[in-house]
Formats: sequence, structure tokens, C-alpha cells
Amino acid sequence: MATGRTHRPATRSRGIPEATVARLPLYLRALTALSERSVPTVSSEELAAAAGVNSAKLRKDFSYLGSYGTRGVGYDVEYLVYQISRELGLTQDWPVVIVGIGNLGAALANYGGFASRGFRVAALIDADPAMAGKPVAGIPVQHTDELEKIIEDNGVSIGVIATPAGAAQQVCDRLVAAGVTSILNFAPTVLSVPDGVDVRKVDLSIELQILAFHEQRKAGEEAAAAAGAAVDGIPAAAVRKQSADKGPDGDVPAVMPA
Repeated sequence: MATGRTHRPATRSRGIPEATVARLPLYLRALTALSERSVPTVSSEELAAAAGVNSAKLRKDFSYLGSYGTRGVGYDVEYLVYQISRELGLTQDWPVVIVGIGNLGAALANYGGFASRGFRVAALIDADPAMAGKPVAGIPVQHTDELEKIIEDNGVSIGVIATPAGAAQQVCDRLVAAGVTSILNFAPTVLSVPDGVDVRKVDLSIELQILAFHEQRKAGEEAAAAAGAAVDGIPAAAVRKQSADKGPDGDVPAVMPA
């Protein structure tokens, strides 16, 4: 769901494509689940299916990491977890600040997956004076007046923006000026940042609109099929059965009118 540019100088120097970098978290999630089940090895086909990618693409991606697996055995799960975690920079602690503690910001603060993946929520920041001092996920909210000091004191390089759209750019500018070089943006707006600052954007409304497009297209295809069937004298129910009975090559058996 996240879109945008992410550049890691160390990764580029090793020649790992950005598309591969974007898939590494998918592999890590699948591998972590296998590790939790004490699965020692996994084939490329099994791991690709768990990550939702093509197995040939997975093998190509892993070749950039120097991992080729063992024929007849597969990949060592624990080693791959370590290798991908190291490549993504997750073997160290990353302090993160979340700015904008409304419903979304509070939900992010309460998300338990950050700590297990190498991210520590160092501070929660909000512009509302009434929020100052209130604990959210066990962390007291601090006012935006303290933003620069918080970033400096905690050595923060990653910021999360969960503010309304109108405040996002100003918050972004302050984060960048204070030394933040990577931003995860949940605000429904495009941020302008200087070179050297990376932004990933998560826009839930855009994702829903894309799903709405596909739903509309599916409904249109079904309506068109039903209309065509009516011309040929085939009941709509039979058309739906044809669609369900499509073979692997897309062939549909002939439906004989009653």
C-alpha cells in the first residue's frame, strides 16, 4: 500500500534494484512466520507463495543478496531472516517519532509490530495543548513546540506524519530541518522534500478508490455478459456458471439452452 521513493545508498552500491528492496519486507514477514513455527528450511516455491510473489522473481531477488539456497533442501530460514534483516537495517534500533496523535496516530502508537521489527517509538507529538502529558500506548504525548529537541535528544532519523493534510508540509519541513531524513506520510497530501530525504506515502483513500475501480469493472463485465447471454437466449444464471467453470486456459464449455 505504501508508494513513493526510498533510496538506500548502501543498497544501491551493492546493485540491488529498488523493486527487490520493496519485496524484501514481504519475504521477511513470511520467513518470520516460518521461524516462529520452527520450520528449518523452505523451498523457493513455498516461500514465494507465502510472500505472494513469483518463485523465479524470488530466486532472482535472493541472488542479489548472495543467497542461492541448496538444491533439494531449499533456503535456511533463520539465516535468511538474519540476512534480510541486516540488509534492511533492522539489526539496529531505529527511534521513530509520530506527529499527529489523532485516531490514526494513536492507532499507530498502539501497533505492537514496531518493536519486534527494530523500531522504537521514541516520542508522540501533537499540536493540541490539551493532549500534552496524556499517555497513549504508555507514552506521554508531547507538544510540537518540543519537536526539535525531541529529535535531537533521541537521535531520530525517521518520522511518521499522521496530521491533517493542511499541517503536514509544515511538520515535514520542521522534521527535515531538525535532521530527520526519512518520513512515512499518512496525511492525504504530497510532501515536498529536499534531495536526500526519503518519503513513503500511505493513502488509505487512494487504495479504496483503486478497489472501487476493480469492483466497478467486475460489475460491468458481469452485466455485459448477462446482456450478451440474453441476446443468445441463455439465462444469466448459466452465464455465471460459465464464468465459474472456466478452465486454466480460459476456455468455457458450451452451454446448451434447455
